[in-house]
Amino acid sequence: MVHRISISDYLSADPLLPLIDVRTPAEYASGHVPGAQNIPLFSDEERAKVGTVYTRKSQEEAYTLGYRFVEPKLDWYVKEAKRIAADGKVAVYCWRGGMRSKSFADHIGAHGISDVFVIEGGYKAFRQHALDAFEQPEVIHVLGGYTGSGKTMILKKLEEHGRQVIDLEGIAHHKGSAFGSIGESEQPTNEHFTNLLFWEWRKLDMQRPVWLEDESIHIGRVFIPENLFERMRQAQVFFLKIPREERSHLLVEVYTGYDPGMLAASVQKIAKRLGGLRTKEALDALERLDYYEAAMITLDYYDKFYLKGLNRRDQERVKVIESSTVDAERNARLLLQCVC
Repeated sequence: MVHRISISDYLSADPLLPLIDVRTPAEYASGHVPGAQNIPLFSDEERAKVGTVYTRKSQEEAYTLGYRFVEPKLDWYVKEAKRIAADGKVAVYCWRGGMRSKSFADHIGAHGISDVFVIEGGYKAFRQHALDAFEQPEVIHVLGGYTGSGKTMILKKLEEHGRQVIDLEGIAHHKGSAFGSIGESEQPTNEHFTNLLFWEWRKLDMQRPVWLEDESIHIGRVFIPENLFERMRQAQVFFLKIPREERSHLLVEVYTGYDPGMLAASVQKIAKRLGGLRTKEALDALERLDYYEAAMITLDYYDKFYLKGLNRRDQERVKVIESSTVDAERNARLLLQCVC
């Protein structure tokens, strides 16, 4: 049996139904509901051809061509849907919950899947739901600190202490600087970054604060949703002020072992802002494997850059916390003392 279900009802179910995305591989790669598996009704090339016929000839001829593409794959659709379904139940979506998902649902529903739920409004409805979620009135605490403060590790410690945390850089697969891609897997598309962020956001208890790391609006090549970013800019910032020497030692621990050529390429990305002389000094330090000196030089730039942004905030909403160490547990406790 085929049922219609809203995206809100789908997301409120516990556990979630297994989910099938019947859009093309390219559409799926651009962004999809996290956890959804792709069983494309058409390949990218097939959908393009159907669209061309629809536009240049007629709807009827487009349907005929579409069926010609689909017919050889009918058994495969059922086999894959049964693999994904749980207890004979599965949910399905396409772009707008239209013909692709309905046709697919009717077919697998007639061939062994007892309950098929079609998402009303499809992926488009999910996207709107995801973007709207960032308007929710959660209390946001922003963890600030100069580069090398170990903010990601502190967030993990806060989570261990029972606080709600969203690791933006972890979701983005990027550390947010010119060196941010080193040691990370490929970044998601901007669209899918928002989807993944929402997937974590939806788990939050709206009655409790959530901790986020202070970021610019872009993290590598992805962007924080504008409505969330604006709320972050208005939130209370807890700024950990840690000596540069301590932070440099931490950066040495993080980046030692990576190809010095990769580090040098990252230095070149900030060469204009760092200045010719300082760039040369940093590159020379890397060449002789003096990672500490290279870190001290680059932090001179990053500290000034971060402080400039911090000074643009409402200073009444910036709480400076002095710390002599990059020890994440100790700094997490300092933060909690200031909040409680």
